[in-house]
Amino acid sequence: MTFTYPAVFTPHEHDRGYHAVFPDLECCEADGPDLEDAVENARDAALNWITVELDEYEGDLPFSSHVEDIKVTEGQLVKLISVKVKLLPDSD
Repeated sequence: MTFTYPAVFTPHEHDRGYHAVFPDLECCEADGPDLEDAVENARDAALNWITVELDEYEGDLPFSSHVEDIKVTEGQLVKLISVKVKLLPDSD
């Protein structure tokens, strides 16, 4: 199953890196030395967050915010992050 959540990326003040926060996924954050790595790290963080929620809380995930409803400040950007989660075990 594919889950998609928006992440807000804020540039670091002293280097080219970015910090990512998911408004809908409590305490789900990531960093990267550049935007490409920050997006990939955000994808990993979201996958881990969603997997734990599905395992521990029986799939009660939050709704995804609409990108246009997220307020950003100058320099910030919003990207939709999609992750695929395998819900059924292998049949092997």
